[in-house]
Amino acid sequence: MKQLPKDIVLRPRFQIQLKEPKETALNSFENIKTDPFIVKRVDDHVFIKFNKKNIHFWSPQLHLEINGVDEEESLLYGLFGPNPTLWTFFMFIHFGVATFFIIFGIWAYSYAALDEPYGFQVGAMVFMIILWIVLYGFGRAGRRKGKPQMNQLYGFMNSTLDLKI
Repeated sequence: MKQLPKDIVLRPRFQIQLKEPKETALNSFENIKTDPFIVKRVDDHVFIKFNKKNIHFWSPQLHLEINGVDEEESLLYGLFGPNPTLWTFFMFIHFGVATFFIIFGIWAYSYAALDEPYGFQVGAMVFMIILWIVLYGFGRAGRRKGKPQMNQLYGFMNSTLDLKI
């Protein structure tokens, strides 16, 4: 089994040319019950995630999309990602930090233009930068914690499709 790269990006993607028709590949994931995985198929999409007892805060999931190339081959697109709720929460936090950084910047500029002291506002902007760095470190730590499960998902996909990669 081919291992995933050591330098996993935030939401790693991959693409595999399959030597089987789209429906055959998609049907490989139908009614499959393999602990610890939960597999759901919706049209040309397959979602693979861990069951409740094997899930932790940073558990990833694998989204596969299988498109037909011709009658004998298909193309698989894979995307690893965090739980959608976690991803939305992280994006909300980052958006909030960026918004406050801009607000404090405008507030500091207004005070500077009025020749008023603006140390608090600059301090708050520095705090927002530090908070961004902490969030980045938190995300990197979580990604490391979820990497073994990404390899499990990738291996499960390979064995289900009987790939020799």
